[in-house]
Amino acid sequence: MVTRALPGECGCEQAPPQTMSRRHWARMMLAAIAGSCAALMYPVLQYLSPPPESGLSAAEALAGSVGELAPNTGKTFRFGSKPALLVRLASGEYRSMSAVCTHLGCTVQYRPESKQVWCACHNGCYDVNGKNVSGPPPRSLDTYDVQVRGQEIYVIRKQAA
Repeated sequence: MVTRALPGECGCEQAPPQTMSRRHWARMMLAAIAGSCAALMYPVLQYLSPPPESGLSAAEALAGSVGELAPNTGKTFRFGSKPALLVRLASGEYRSMSAVCTHLGCTVQYRPESKQVWCACHNGCYDVNGKNVSGPPPRSLDTYDVQVRGQEIYVIRKQAA
């Protein structure tokens, strides 16, 4: 006669099967969904929030060196976070102004043949002092002071009165 041993009688212990409760499963799913949403929303929120304006507080910038510009030429350089324009007149004098057109924010350039600052977007023209001469720009360009220190040319933001 063959006898069968009941579980636990043969000396080996069997572990009860592990089951996950519905509550535990729901918490894990909720945590996974929340983590996924956070991972997806982070880049969107970073895109929508404006960057820090660290460059706008710069009061002066190095625009170039003395021998860099020939008479009646100009160059664009970075002034804080925006472009600016340095122009050397035919007389050798330097002028500087914002290179951002006051009409739609396009970048302006110096045209030596007409001795004017020109915006290619809508054909707006400014004189070498930044005053609007023709076209749609509603106001003059912001102008800056220019200082030559040794062999370097510095542009300084004018203080508000």
